[in-house]
Amino acid sequence: MKAPTLREADAVPTNVLVVALDIASIEAPNGNVLVVAPALNSWLRRWASDDARARCLAARRVHAYLEQFELRGLHAEGRVGDPDPLLAIADALTTFPADEILIVGDAQAIPRAEKLAHRARTRFSLPTSRAGEPPRSVVSTDIAA
Repeated sequence: MKAPTLREADAVPTNVLVVALDIASIEAPNGNVLVVAPALNSWLRRWASDDARARCLAARRVHAYLEQFELRGLHAEGRVGDPDPLLAIADALTTFPADEILIVGDAQAIPRAEKLAHRARTRFSLPTSRAGEPPRSVVSTDIAA
């Protein structure tokens, strides 16, 4: 499995918003990082206002990314977001001045990630990519260990 390697493209550190749809291996970006995990839920559970499990799974995704970044010596912050990933991004951008958005998920999340990346790019006018396609600051890809 290939993981995108985020490296400094220029001398200025960037603010990267990582949207965690699922857990996948990525390299730590150079700069400030905020991890947002939308509390993804089924339509039936959303309709029944049963979001406890979705919020718990989202908190696990946040923790997994924060732990991954900490092991690489990077301090990042994280939070559970709105069940709608686009709203979770919008909410995060009110307090975090992102320079780019990276949407991350496993192979099953790719169709959702591609659609979300397109919608976020259009709505927020920020460089937006998903794991598997080179973000603005990516210079190479490495095989995940």
